Amino acid sequence: MDIQQSLTDNLTPANKNLEVLKAHFGHCFDKQGNFQMEKFQAELESSELNFSRESYGLDWLGRSYSRLLASDAATTLLREDEAFNQKPENTNSQNLLLKGDNLEILKHLSHAYHEKVKMIYIDPPYNTGGDGFVYQDDRKFTVKELQRLAGVTEEKAKRILEFTMSKSNSHSAWLTFMYPRLYIAKQLLKDDGVIFVSIDDNEVAQLRLLMDEVFGEENFVAEFVWEKIHSVKNDAKYVSDNHEYVLCWSKNKSEVVINLMSRTAKMDSAYTNIDDDPRGPWASGDLVANEERKEGSFEVNSPITGKVFNVPSGKHWVVSKANLLEMIRDNRVYFGRDGNAFPRKKRFLSEVQQGLKPSTLLGCKDFGHNQEAKRELKALIGGELIAKHTPKPIRLISHLIRLGSGENDLIMDFFAGTGTTGDSILRLNCASNANRSYILVQLPEVVFDQDKISSYVELKNELGIEEPTIFEITKERLIRAANKLREERPVEVAGKDLGFKVFETIPLWEDYHHKAETLEEDTPPPFRGDLLGVDDLQALFITWKTHDGSPLTETAVDYDLGGYMGKYVNERLYLMEKNFTTDHLVTLLQKVDADADFNPRAVIVFESNFQSKNLRELSESLKNFQNQKSLEIDFIMRF
Repeated sequence: MDIQQSLTDNLTPANKNLEVLKAHFGHCFDKQGNFQMEKFQAELESSELNFSRESYGLDWLGRSYSRLLASDAATTLLREDEAFNQKPENTNSQNLLLKGDNLEILKHLSHAYHEKVKMIYIDPPYNTGGDGFVYQDDRKFTVKELQRLAGVTEEKAKRILEFTMSKSNSHSAWLTFMYPRLYIAKQLLKDDGVIFVSIDDNEVAQLRLLMDEVFGEENFVAEFVWEKIHSVKNDAKYVSDNHEYVLCWSKNKSEVVINLMSRTAKMDSAYTNIDDDPRGPWASGDLVANEERKEGSFEVNSPITGKVFNVPSGKHWVVSKANLLEMIRDNRVYFGRDGNAFPRKKRFLSEVQQGLKPSTLLGCKDFGHNQEAKRELKALIGGELIAKHTPKPIRLISHLIRLGSGENDLIMDFFAGTGTTGDSILRLNCASNANRSYILVQLPEVVFDQDKISSYVELKNELGIEEPTIFEITKERLIRAANKLREERPVEVAGKDLGFKVFETIPLWEDYHHKAETLEEDTPPPFRGDLLGVDDLQALFITWKTHDGSPLTETAVDYDLGGYMGKYVNERLYLMEKNFTTDHLVTLLQKVDADADFNPRAVIVFESNFQSKNLRELSESLKNFQNQKSLEIDFIMRF
């Protein structure tokens, strides 16, 4: 029953595709769990499949490396901002703001949030040459390691490593940066989920091919064109660049529903009820089409005056004679107040589709523009922000959220920028009976032009921060947006989740490596886990429990085992601290029997903080323990 896991330095993202292969083609894996492509191909070839190597697709320098990054282990731990998260407005919040490299964070979330996200919106670097994007990678592979892991030649491995260290902003660099993030993001989407990606002309062609590869060409939904400025730039070199794009793909198009746009009061005002029809307000529509059709010309009589009507020469009625006569009998045709007007059909408001199909054209009049977005941010933060990335307007992001999510869904933005997505969700929730929640991820990058010193100093003073970063801007914006809603709309915000929790990535300890693999009593551990402080153990616990499938917003219960504190969440008991004794073991077994709310299916221990004899005793006791609840309890050692 003992399960030993080198988890802390091997935190790999979830790979459900591999699980499917193991379930259906288990014989194609060797004893070490390695997938044997030759056996798999032979299995498929027996079904007479065509394995031609020629196909249409996207290739670039770094493609194999980017695939490796998508499955490579995380190199960080997750740490909680306990002081902030314990504030009353944040304690029970389901919203998250995460600080760090979004690839690392996506890997950490891939188990706990697998197929939990309904909608993703991202506004990644556009790679314009002036937005500061360069590819940077702190992972260190030797040529031989990359050859083995990526399955490439020595020459190509050398070229890839040179490329990853060159701080390039080529198309290949951008694709290598984007691929692993999109690959993991797909795993987080629900089966009926969608992803929206903002982009401009610099990378839109590459992005479409990349999205086809990751999500499947068959899952393409739409390419929206957003009018980002409301006037022509006459100083443009060639033509005025007035638009950007928002690409939309689905996880599974057959499951996706894109919500309708709400009807406006102006639209509904066109419906009246001048004849007091009991079916309610209606608007008139044409019964004549502008071309000739066989049997499309015939006479009808006004039921009020008997006046005869027919279509003009060269035209036809839009319905058959039988159908038109039935409409007249059902009072669905209007002949004017006096019964002598040319007939028109009645379209009842109650029967009109309660919403409008969204258009791919997003004009700035209805969906905002760049200057509006800057004003919105400045109104909350103050100062003249000098950012390389212009934020998106709330009206645009709110529109996308309405199209792609329901009122209780989880929405993710892992290029959160200055927090427009979170701000938009708060406003939408308060404007209706909605309870959407968000996960925002942002790197703490300094992107301000310090040469414009007055604005920079103003921003530092406003935030009370020595070196403002985009993350701090996002955090402050969410706080101030919530406070503004509390002040201006106290009734609507009652009971709404306006808080959020903050977590960040921290590097693994430099000297971290697992202890000896034996349980000999006198074998000293190479890694001194007993030297870790309370904060270190808490970060280790948060990282482990998230990897085990518990959301970051789910709080663990502290269990007192006779003076030794364990952490219990989702039927898992984590024993992280040192000085675990036989007395604590006895208390643990007694609680399993007596406590109705304590039903651990697994006991997970931090091996470095346990003596070998206590590990053996705990393992044997759980193996032989017969409890009143008939629980089978796994014993897992991690290092």
